[in-house]
Amino acid sequence: MLSSLYCRTSSIAAQLCAASYSTAAKPKTAIIMLNMGGPTTTDQVGDYLHRIMTDRDMIQLPVQSRLGPWIAKRRTEEVQKKYKEIGGGSPILKWTNIQGELLTKKLDQLLPESAPHKHYVAFRYVPPFTSDTFTQIEQDGVERAVIFSQYPQYSCATAGSSMNAIADFYKNRQIPKHIKFSVIERWASHPLLARVFAERIREKLDKFQRNDRDHVLIMFTAHSLPLKAVSRGDTYPHEVASTVALTMRELGVRNPHRLVWQSKVGPLPWLQPYTDDAIKAYAKQGRKHLILVPIAFVNEHIETLHELDIEYCDEVAKEAGLTQVERAAAPNDHPIFIDAMADVVSQHIKNGETVSSQFLSRCPHCVSARCQSSKQFFKDLCYEPAQMKESFIVT
Repeated sequence: MLSSLYCRTSSIAAQLCAASYSTAAKPKTAIIMLNMGGPTTTDQVGDYLHRIMTDRDMIQLPVQSRLGPWIAKRRTEEVQKKYKEIGGGSPILKWTNIQGELLTKKLDQLLPESAPHKHYVAFRYVPPFTSDTFTQIEQDGVERAVIFSQYPQYSCATAGSSMNAIADFYKNRQIPKHIKFSVIERWASHPLLARVFAERIREKLDKFQRNDRDHVLIMFTAHSLPLKAVSRGDTYPHEVASTVALTMRELGVRNPHRLVWQSKVGPLPWLQPYTDDAIKAYAKQGRKHLILVPIAFVNEHIETLHELDIEYCDEVAKEAGLTQVERAAAPNDHPIFIDAMADVVSQHIKNGETVSSQFLSRCPHCVSARCQSSKQFFKDLCYEPAQMKESFIVT
């Protein structure tokens, strides 16, 4: 059943991917949706892992040019098995295209002056790659390109890596003068983002018996980060925490909550407590009812469908003796989430925003020449003289 479902999903994803490059013959505004991506078939897993393990923005290893490929090759079969267990591949491209289609339709209504809007997907580790996407927007002749990170909470390892890939693309290539570029690199504290997460939690709270509902522990879980990056000054942990705080305020319940971290890779110390360890520890404290909330993911992929659903909600929870564990769905195509994205982008365009000083600022202990040159690239890319900038403000 899973394989047949995935075949239908893959077909839909392929159609949506094609649609994302054909809905508008002459789009005026491109919305470029950045994410790491995921393999749509198990055949892509090896190359996907290789690109992650050799990307020093994502993970830093000793002798990375040799150790990275070795780790990727060693893990390929295991990771392929996990993708098979969730249907044969990642649905992240499908969801991103659905989100992009709904987003641009809403933007066409909200901002007729900058329409037609067209979404483009720029993945870091699988097709459609950043270089292919930016080649396409040049060929399509767009007038404006909004680079829109699909990581609401910024990290140098995720959104930062995608930004560096854009800078790399233009390193030996002329920047098109007919396109006005701008950047949305973070939106962790947007009220509608908090609202959609609150709605997803309510959906799961309703599944508990009334007598248990107020005592369910709400466990927010996000991808962990090496402590080395945290010590350097990466803003990701406090941006995730801000989304958690706003979500709980929007939710307005008395339930206890905690923020925990998942998906550690490699031997170095990462942000803790780890999600699986926290589940076991709370079980020992007598907790019987939990909700896991993937607070840093905007769509379903292997870290929700396998790590959370299969490994934690099923295997770890059963081993720990929990009575009931639910997992809140990712935002996916929830109408409030589409409204959130549309508001982020429309306000960005209407206000004539280019690139934030927050993004251009480096971490206090950053010593990366790559980061420094990338920040300068985006400052140059998005800077416009005042009179030119004003001509792009939508009133």
